[in-house]
Amino acid sequence: MPSIDTSRILILATHGYERSELRVPLEKLSDKGATVSIASLEEGPIKSWDEKDWGDTVDVDLTVDQVDASDYDALVIPGGQINPDLLRKEEAAVEVVRAFVKSGKPVAAVCHGPWLLVEADALRGRKATSYASIRTDLKNAGADWRDEPVVTDQGIVTSRNPGDLDAFVDKIVEEVEEGRHDRRAA
Repeated sequence: MPSIDTSRILILATHGYERSELRVPLEKLSDKGATVSIASLEEGPIKSWDEKDWGDTVDVDLTVDQVDASDYDALVIPGGQINPDLLRKEEAAVEVVRAFVKSGKPVAAVCHGPWLLVEADALRGRKATSYASIRTDLKNAGADWRDEPVVTDQGIVTSRNPGDLDAFVDKIVEEVEEGRHDRRAA
């Protein structure tokens, strides 16, 4: 079981990620000693969405086709409406999610981020939460949707919105330190 201060965490994001939903996990996990990398669809910085307009950017460390799930201890998927919608259309991004689910390593998604878990068929028969507007999408994908700040089912961590980020990050840390989870692959 890895300690958070020696763990490697991958954030999967592209343009239009909700600023706080990437920045808060990035900063808090890094502050705890984790090495955090950002994977995206293309090289170069990606631009955030910050409440009602485009925000700042963050540098990408690698592209999705360079990701090897065995190099990381967990996957984090920020939300925003744009980010997960763009990612779920790209098979390489969905394959990254499937690889992490299959590995048993923690997979965490917040807000609209669970759309990628839906696309990877990772929620069927599992408890999960999300931003309220996509709850029907999760239910239709077979999830037992809950209106709770953080829901965890066999190492798959989901959360509703930016207001839940502290609890979301705390649960990521807990799940990383628990190690691999035996579960059905996506």
